[in-house]
Amino acid sequence: MEKEDLLKYEKKLYREGYTLIAGVDEAGRGPLVGPVVAAAVILPKNYHLDGLTDSKKLSEKQRDRFYAIIKKEAISYGVGIVDAKTIDEINIYEASRLAMNKAIDNLSVEPEYILTDAMKLPTRVNVQDIIHGDALSISIAAASVIAKVTRDSIMYELDKKYPEYGFAKHKGYPTKMHLENMQKYGILDNYRFSYRPVKELESRRNNERIKE
Repeated sequence: MEKEDLLKYEKKLYREGYTLIAGVDEAGRGPLVGPVVAAAVILPKNYHLDGLTDSKKLSEKQRDRFYAIIKKEAISYGVGIVDAKTIDEINIYEASRLAMNKAIDNLSVEPEYILTDAMKLPTRVNVQDIIHGDALSISIAAASVIAKVTRDSIMYELDKKYPEYGFAKHKGYPTKMHLENMQKYGILDNYRFSYRPVKELESRRNNERIKE
């Protein structure tokens, strides 16, 4: 994607007098296990990074490289993490929003304007929610990379603790391998019990215990 495309929203805000623009995005709505992670990133004015786009379109190697560059060159970045227990209590939509607000609060500089990937946020400053924002705004794309790499690192740590589940490969998403491993090894405390595959397996296990 061209540089001008990724800066379109930022340039409009620059013309309106805003400089400190935070892009906000999350990673991990779909997995059955682990937290949802959000990031907020404020980039320098007219920032450009060749190849940066929505983290889902990047290879892991590319994400890791951009992650290091963004952390070094951003004016500020913040991360917000909401665990599986809270996701079960308030639902994934509200948990994603909570993670985003935490990420914004963890910025060392208060933003003047916030761009999000299709998420409405109640904040002190103006917010524009952009559909497919992680592929249309460089600020949101940067946040998507920080969020994704941070969450993946959490799943790699979980994989070290429970290697039989294959978390390093599927990152907690409901792949065939993951569902089979859940059946075989059971459900861990950091699973999302409100998600259907987990809920159904837990219900079957409970019924079996009752029959015994």
